[in-house]
Amino acid sequence: MTETKQTSTTKTDRRPDCVTEIRIGNSVLVVSGYFKQDTTATAADKMLKVLEAEAATQKSAI
Repeated sequence: MTETKQTSTTKTDRRPDCVTEIRIGNSVLVVSGYFKQDTTATAADKMLKVLEAEAATQKSAI
């Protein structure tokens, strides 16, 4: 039997917004990320929300 490689059927013409490579032993894992194009929130806005949520969690644990 012949093996067929399955690929994603979603096609985009744009390049990824971020690419991360992680080496695990002899393997390299490549992760590509895309951000929503019509968003109004910046990366800084999103990080602020994450930090605020983390701070609220830390306060409630005390």
